[in-house]
Amino acid sequence: MKQKIVIKVQMSCDKCRSKALALVAAKSGVDSVAIAGADRDQVVVVGDGVDSIELTSALRKKVGPAHLVQVGEDKKEDKKPPPAAAPAVQWCYAPPPQPASWVYDPYGYGCQTREDSSSCSIM
Repeated sequence: MKQKIVIKVQMSCDKCRSKALALVAAKSGVDSVAIAGADRDQVVVVGDGVDSIELTSALRKKVGPAHLVQVGEDKKEDKKPPPAAAPAVQWCYAPPPQPASWVYDPYGYGCQTREDSSSCSIM
């Protein structure tokens, strides 16, 4: 079951925010990380099997003062209906037509097909 963890961290600059995001994203079990809050001071973590106490203490050590605000079940479960089966398309493959065989007559008596080659056009 995925859980959603919200941690309030004192972050004053963009460098601190990117450091906090990288720190949290490197932990095992984390699916997504986001910055939230009016002052952009909350880190929202969604994952499976994530230890919230470990995340909070790591943020305290590396970034600054951190307080655990909320731990709960992630309510954004993707409940998409299974895709409808597409109608089966029957493909019928026919061999390509055979090209006509032409024999060129260099003496100007005309062209003839090989099927007609049994009759001689010179005589």
